[in-house]
Amino acid sequence: MSGQLLLICLLTLLVHAAETSSYAIRLAGIRSRKLAVALSLTGMVLLVARTSNLFQSKYVGELVDQAKGGGGADLGGQIHIILGGAALGTLTAILLFPTLSFLSMRLVARLEALGSIPALMRESVSVDKLKMVGHYARLPRLRMLSRLRIGGIPKRLLLLNTLITGIYTVGVLSAMYAAYLAPAAATEAVGSSGIINGIATILLTLFVDPRVALLTDKVMGGQTSEAEMQRMFGLLMLSRLAGTLLAHLLLWPGAQLVVWYISLD
Repeated sequence: MSGQLLLICLLTLLVHAAETSSYAIRLAGIRSRKLAVALSLTGMVLLVARTSNLFQSKYVGELVDQAKGGGGADLGGQIHIILGGAALGTLTAILLFPTLSFLSMRLVARLEALGSIPALMRESVSVDKLKMVGHYARLPRLRMLSRLRIGGIPKRLLLLNTLITGIYTVGVLSAMYAAYLAPAAATEAVGSSGIINGIATILLTLFVDPRVALLTDKVMGGQTSEAEMQRMFGLLMLSRLAGTLLAHLLLWPGAQLVVWYISLD
């Protein structure tokens, strides 16, 4: 594996780990009854992660150029390796979920005290603070899996979250692959990546976020238990992981769809 491909995989891993960790921040807000503060922090994390995802296109574009130049590299195989980084990042966040939940509670409390995210970053990013991370480490337990029964959680929600995650994960990569398959319209193919991810974001906002918000309100109002919220977050994270795996199957059809789209008059 080249250094460039390794860098792309690492960036992809971090982006998907950060996005999945947003569930831990929301749970911290519910536990501490400081949901508005937690949502502000969640928005910042998602904004940084999704903006960083756009930088992926630059580095993948270099791989496309190398493949066009007859470098002998298997572009499809390289993209599947990158998608593996997305799955690994999501899995890492799932395994670290207990630790991230405890750390998020501290961050939410400090954000409320400091009043701004830049001040929180200045205080948190220090050697002493980073050394304390180990103190909040919590290993996942097997009994957590026994709580993840689907009963009460709409199966359609989980399937939709899986599909949307798959589309979002592969959007930029399918557009880049289409640029390789249709070099005469490469610029149009690359430009379509924003449309794909935009559609995925709209679907997420319309169909998944409202359900999470509704259950959050019920927990905050005492109408349902915090354990129910944890169960939903756990299932949503697993469906995200399934979505990153589904992205492998969506790569080729997605690229062909982009080629068809840019060929329209």
